[in-house]
Amino acid sequence: MALIQADNITKSYRVGDMNVPALKGLSFEIGEGAFAAFVGPSGSGKTTLLNLLGCLDHPSSGTLKVNGTDISTLSRSAAATFRGENLGFIFQDFNLVPVLSAYENIEYPLLMVRGWSPEKRRERVERMIAAVGMTEHAHKRPDQLSGGQKQRVAVARALVGEPKLVLADEPTANLDHDTAYRILELMKSMRDSFGTSFIFSTHDPKIMGEAELTFTLEDGRLVQQGGEA
Repeated sequence: MALIQADNITKSYRVGDMNVPALKGLSFEIGEGAFAAFVGPSGSGKTTLLNLLGCLDHPSSGTLKVNGTDISTLSRSAAATFRGENLGFIFQDFNLVPVLSAYENIEYPLLMVRGWSPEKRRERVERMIAAVGMTEHAHKRPDQLSGGQKQRVAVARALVGEPKLVLADEPTANLDHDTAYRILELMKSMRDSFGTSFIFSTHDPKIMGEAELTFTLEDGRLVQQGGEA
Protein backbone atom coordinates (compact mmCIF):
# COMPACT_ATOMS: atom_id res chain seq x y z
CA MET A 1 0.00 0.00 0.00
CA ALA A 2 1.26 3.46 -0.89
CA LEU A 3 1.79 5.73 2.09
CA ILE A 4 1.70 8.82 -0.15
CA GLN A 5 -0.24 9.24 -3.38
CA ALA A 6 0.03 12.50 -5.31
CA ASP A 7 -2.08 12.99 -8.43
CA ASN A 8 -1.40 16.03 -10.62
CA ILE A 9 -0.57 18.36 -7.71
CA THR A 10 -0.20 22.05 -8.45
CA LYS A 11 0.49 24.99 -6.15
CA SER A 12 0.39 28.67 -7.08
CA TYR A 13 0.84 31.81 -5.01
CA ARG A 14 -0.70 35.21 -5.59
CA VAL A 15 1.98 37.91 -5.76
CA GLY A 16 0.38 41.27 -6.43
CA ASP A 17 -1.58 40.87 -9.65
CA MET A 18 0.39 37.81 -10.71
CA ASN A 19 -0.30 34.10 -10.14
CA VAL A 20 3.11 32.47 -9.58
CA PRO A 21 3.25 28.67 -10.00
CA ALA A 22 5.44 26.80 -7.50
CA LEU A 23 4.45 23.20 -8.34
CA LYS A 24 3.32 22.09 -11.78
CA GLY A 25 1.42 18.83 -12.07
CA LEU A 26 3.33 16.46 -9.77
CA SER A 27 2.25 12.81 -9.63
CA PHE A 28 4.08 10.14 -7.61
CA GLU A 29 3.70 7.39 -5.02
CA ILE A 30 5.82 6.54 -1.98
CA GLY A 31 5.42 3.27 -0.10
CA GLU A 32 5.54 2.54 3.61
CA GLY A 33 8.97 2.35 5.26
CA ALA A 34 10.50 4.67 2.66
CA PHE A 35 13.79 6.56 2.95
CA ALA A 36 13.16 9.08 0.19
CA ALA A 37 14.44 12.50 -0.86
CA PHE A 38 13.14 15.36 -2.94
CA VAL A 39 16.19 17.05 -4.43
CA GLY A 40 16.83 20.02 -6.63
CA PRO A 41 18.16 23.59 -6.60
CA SER A 42 16.74 26.40 -4.49
CA GLY A 43 13.39 27.49 -5.89
CA SER A 44 12.63 24.10 -7.44
CA GLY A 45 9.60 23.52 -5.19
CA LYS A 46 11.04 21.19 -2.53
CA THR A 47 9.95 23.20 0.51
CA THR A 48 6.54 23.94 -1.00
CA LEU A 49 5.97 20.22 -1.50
CA LEU A 50 7.11 19.40 2.03
CA ASN A 51 4.64 21.99 3.36
CA LEU A 52 1.83 20.27 1.46
CA LEU A 53 2.82 16.83 2.77
CA GLY A 54 2.99 18.28 6.28
CA CYS A 55 -0.56 19.68 6.07
CA LEU A 56 0.82 23.19 6.49
CA ASP A 57 -0.69 24.29 3.15
CA HIS A 58 -3.16 23.04 0.54
CA PRO A 59 -2.46 22.28 -3.12
CA SER A 60 -4.15 24.60 -5.61
CA SER A 61 -5.38 21.56 -7.54
CA GLY A 62 -4.90 17.81 -7.65
CA THR A 63 -5.25 15.16 -4.97
CA LEU A 64 -2.78 14.36 -2.20
CA LYS A 65 -3.31 11.35 0.07
CA VAL A 66 -1.18 10.45 3.10
CA ASN A 67 -1.82 7.20 4.95
CA GLY A 68 -5.14 6.81 3.13
CA THR A 69 -6.45 10.29 4.02
CA ASP A 70 -7.04 12.93 1.36
CA ILE A 71 -5.25 15.88 2.96
CA SER A 72 -5.85 18.20 -0.01
CA THR A 73 -8.80 20.02 1.55
CA LEU A 74 -8.56 19.40 5.30
CA SER A 75 -9.72 22.26 7.51
CA ARG A 76 -7.15 23.92 9.76
CA SER A 77 -8.29 22.00 12.83
CA ALA A 78 -8.50 18.69 10.95
CA ALA A 79 -5.02 19.27 9.52
CA ALA A 80 -3.63 19.94 13.01
CA THR A 81 -5.20 16.71 14.28
CA PHE A 82 -3.81 14.77 11.33
CA ARG A 83 -0.30 16.16 11.89
CA GLY A 84 -0.39 15.22 15.56
CA GLU A 85 -1.51 11.67 14.84
CA ASN A 86 0.52 10.85 11.73
CA LEU A 87 3.49 13.17 11.19
CA GLY A 88 6.83 14.08 12.73
CA PHE A 89 9.14 16.95 11.68
CA ILE A 90 12.91 17.48 11.70
CA PHE A 91 14.43 20.88 10.85
CA GLN A 92 17.91 22.06 9.83
CA ASP A 93 18.11 24.42 12.82
CA PHE A 94 16.81 21.73 15.22
CA ASN A 95 13.91 23.88 16.57
CA LEU A 96 14.40 22.70 20.14
CA VAL A 97 12.81 24.72 22.95
CA PRO A 98 15.83 26.36 24.63
CA VAL A 99 14.44 26.39 28.20
CA LEU A 100 13.54 22.69 28.14
CA SER A 101 15.88 19.76 28.73
CA ALA A 102 16.50 17.12 26.06
CA TYR A 103 14.01 14.86 27.85
CA GLU A 104 11.38 17.62 28.02
CA ASN A 105 11.87 18.53 24.34
CA ILE A 106 11.21 14.92 23.36
CA GLU A 107 8.18 14.71 25.64
CA TYR A 108 6.70 18.02 24.42
CA PRO A 109 4.71 16.67 21.41
CA LEU A 110 3.02 14.12 23.67
CA LEU A 111 1.88 16.89 26.01
CA MET A 112 0.49 18.88 23.09
CA VAL A 113 -1.48 16.32 21.11
CA ARG A 114 -1.72 13.05 23.02
CA GLY A 115 -3.95 12.12 25.92
CA TRP A 116 -1.36 9.74 27.31
CA SER A 117 -0.88 9.03 31.01
CA PRO A 118 2.34 10.27 32.68
CA GLU A 119 3.51 6.67 32.97
CA LYS A 120 3.01 5.97 29.27
CA ARG A 121 4.72 9.24 28.32
CA ARG A 122 7.69 8.44 30.53
CA GLU A 123 8.07 4.94 29.10
CA ARG A 124 7.91 6.24 25.54
CA VAL A 125 10.32 9.14 26.09
CA GLU A 126 12.84 6.94 27.90
CA ARG A 127 12.67 4.41 25.08
CA MET A 128 13.24 7.05 22.42
CA ILE A 129 16.03 8.88 24.22
CA ALA A 130 17.83 5.55 24.68
CA ALA A 131 17.30 4.67 21.01
CA VAL A 132 19.16 7.83 19.92
CA GLY A 133 21.93 7.35 22.49
CA MET A 134 21.13 10.42 24.58
CA THR A 135 20.15 8.94 27.96
CA GLU A 136 23.16 10.38 29.77
CA HIS A 137 22.36 13.83 28.35
CA ALA A 138 18.62 13.68 29.11
CA HIS A 139 18.63 16.60 31.55
CA LYS A 140 20.85 18.96 29.54
CA ARG A 141 19.38 21.98 27.78
CA PRO A 142 20.02 22.56 24.07
CA ASP A 143 22.76 25.13 24.74
CA GLN A 144 24.69 22.37 26.54
CA LEU A 145 24.57 20.01 23.55
CA SER A 146 26.58 19.75 20.33
CA GLY A 147 24.93 20.08 16.93
CA GLY A 148 24.86 16.33 16.46
CA GLN A 149 23.38 15.80 19.91
CA LYS A 150 20.69 18.40 19.22
CA GLN A 151 19.74 16.61 16.01
CA ARG A 152 19.58 13.28 17.86
CA VAL A 153 17.11 14.89 20.25
CA ALA A 154 15.18 16.26 17.27
CA VAL A 155 15.01 12.78 15.71
CA ALA A 156 13.70 11.32 18.97
CA ARG A 157 11.15 14.13 19.28
CA ALA A 158 9.93 13.51 15.72
CA LEU A 159 9.45 9.79 16.42
CA VAL A 160 8.09 9.89 19.97
CA GLY A 161 4.46 10.09 18.85
CA GLU A 162 4.80 6.97 16.67
CA PRO A 163 4.16 8.80 13.36
CA LYS A 164 3.75 7.02 10.06
CA LEU A 165 5.85 9.67 8.34
CA VAL A 166 8.72 11.99 9.31
CA LEU A 167 9.40 15.03 7.12
CA ALA A 168 12.96 16.34 7.32
CA ASP A 169 13.85 19.73 5.81
CA GLU A 170 17.63 19.95 5.19
CA PRO A 171 18.35 18.05 8.44
CA THR A 172 22.13 17.87 7.87
CA ALA A 173 22.67 21.49 6.75
CA ASN A 174 24.16 22.64 10.07
CA LEU A 175 26.21 19.50 10.77
CA ASP A 176 29.79 18.64 9.84
CA HIS A 177 30.45 15.82 7.36
CA ASP A 178 31.03 12.97 9.84
CA THR A 179 28.19 13.99 12.16
CA ALA A 180 25.80 14.24 9.20
CA TYR A 181 26.56 10.65 8.19
CA ARG A 182 26.05 9.43 11.75
CA ILE A 183 22.67 11.18 11.91
CA LEU A 184 21.63 9.65 8.58
CA GLU A 185 22.62 6.20 9.80
CA LEU A 186 20.65 6.83 12.99
CA MET A 187 17.57 7.76 10.94
CA LYS A 188 17.89 4.60 8.85
CA SER A 189 18.21 2.54 12.02
CA MET A 190 15.11 4.19 13.46
CA ARG A 191 13.24 3.55 10.20
CA ASP A 192 14.18 -0.13 10.40
CA SER A 193 13.24 -0.34 14.10
CA PHE A 194 9.94 1.55 14.03
CA GLY A 195 8.78 1.24 10.41
CA THR A 196 8.49 5.02 10.02
CA SER A 197 8.96 6.53 6.56
CA PHE A 198 11.44 9.39 6.21
CA ILE A 199 11.11 11.98 3.46
CA PHE A 200 13.80 14.61 3.01
CA SER A 201 13.90 17.95 1.24
CA THR A 202 17.56 18.55 0.42
CA HIS A 203 20.36 19.48 -1.91
CA ASP A 204 22.93 17.67 0.30
CA PRO A 205 24.82 14.99 -1.70
CA LYS A 206 25.16 12.90 1.47
CA ILE A 207 21.39 12.51 1.76
CA MET A 208 21.03 11.94 -1.98
CA GLY A 209 23.55 9.11 -1.71
CA GLU A 210 21.81 7.47 1.25
CA ALA A 211 18.23 7.84 -0.03
CA GLU A 212 16.68 4.68 -1.44
CA LEU A 213 14.24 6.71 -3.54
CA THR A 214 14.86 10.15 -5.03
CA PHE A 215 12.67 12.64 -6.85
CA THR A 216 14.39 15.47 -8.72
CA LEU A 217 12.48 18.74 -9.02
CA GLU A 218 13.27 21.57 -11.42
CA ASP A 219 11.19 24.72 -11.70
CA GLY A 220 8.25 23.07 -9.94
CA ARG A 221 8.21 19.96 -12.12
CA LEU A 222 9.18 16.37 -11.34
CA VAL A 223 11.89 15.66 -13.92
CA GLN A 224 13.43 12.43 -12.63
CA GLN A 225 12.73 9.57 -10.25
CA GLY A 226 15.26 7.02 -9.05
CA GLY A 227 14.91 3.91 -6.89
CA GLU A 228 11.86 1.89 -5.93
CA ALA A 229 8.65 3.58 -4.76
